[in-house]
Amino acid sequence: MQNVHPLKLQVSQTALADPHQRLDNTRWPNQLPVDDWSWGVPVSYVKELAAYWRYSFDWRKQEADLNRFSQFVTQIDGQDIHFIHVRSTVPDARPLLLCHGYPGSVVDFFIKVIEPLTNPAASEPAFHVVAISLPGLGLSPTVTEVGWNLMRTTHAFAALISQLGYERFGVQAGDAGAGIASLLGVLYPKRIIGIQLNGPEPTAEKFDILASANDLSTTDQIRLERMNAFTREGTGNQAIQSTRPYTIGYGLHDSPVMQLAWIVEKYKEWIDPRKALPEDAIDIDQMLTNVSLYWFKANGAGTANFIYENMYPAPAAANQDWSAGGDGRSSWTSTESERQVIPMGVAMFAADKTIRWLVDRDGSMSHWPEFDKGGNFAMM
Repeated sequence: MQNVHPLKLQVSQTALADPHQRLDNTRWPNQLPVDDWSWGVPVSYVKELAAYWRYSFDWRKQEADLNRFSQFVTQIDGQDIHFIHVRSTVPDARPLLLCHGYPGSVVDFFIKVIEPLTNPAASEPAFHVVAISLPGLGLSPTVTEVGWNLMRTTHAFAALISQLGYERFGVQAGDAGAGIASLLGVLYPKRIIGIQLNGPEPTAEKFDILASANDLSTTDQIRLERMNAFTREGTGNQAIQSTRPYTIGYGLHDSPVMQLAWIVEKYKEWIDPRKALPEDAIDIDQMLTNVSLYWFKANGAGTANFIYENMYPAPAAANQDWSAGGDGRSSWTSTESERQVIPMGVAMFAADKTIRWLVDRDGSMSHWPEFDKGGNFAMM
């Protein structure tokens, strides 16, 4: 394949020492007498986690683990994009694109997901896995020009899959990756075998419709209350990144403590809020591996730019008919004269906020499994 280069992660000792020096020189704020996370990540907790990152976390071990899988970099539309490509040895394996969100990365997949998908038990389906790092996030280099929104990223991902020799493929995605999965279904319907999303979130307008609903189940009422709480208290990071990405970017780019607290707060809120600490829900080393990747690739500011770009729809998206009949239903069809409906499923986890009635109005979802734990970072 032209323009595809193998990649082996190998952070230099100088780069590895840099966050250690910065952590040693952190100027810590005072901790007010607040014993929960309502004011943000507690200073005492960040100090403990920073000390673990500084003295106990073994990056070389995690680096070697990541290098178990075949990784590559390619240039598409002028941008270098990182991806993992692992082919199954099973003859009838199907291609599967895994799309992470923010503040995630391909680290979401490498511990529990890639191996079972590519080398499953005899009774389970097998897949050729392609896990792409979003442009400017995780292991993909920072973007060098404006315009890398979800629409452009979707076209780039489709081109990358073609470059690997796959015509038709399935997609699994969550968070920002769910936007790409949905656009793939709209823009490339004949290429998509099926789409599975975890925790897609209805629009605020649809939640307004629910405000007067009296027939919600107990579970859906809890989810509605969770969404209302999130709208009130959990969107601060999105607000500043989507309006002033440079302003917040200076801190994310220059301070490992800022990067650490910024990401870890989302782990606490979006994986399993019932847990006292993020590491009660996911492995602490996996958590810090993701934080470290963002730091080593200097992508903290880039993530803010990515969110800023996606607050404004591309012109092509504004002119796209997103539904089957123009009534807003989630049927994931295109405006081609020959309409093609793509099989779609949603995996619901305990911390998710989605209500099925809002995203599956006509009951067309192929499946809708619900789980009693987990959340936004479903694959961790």
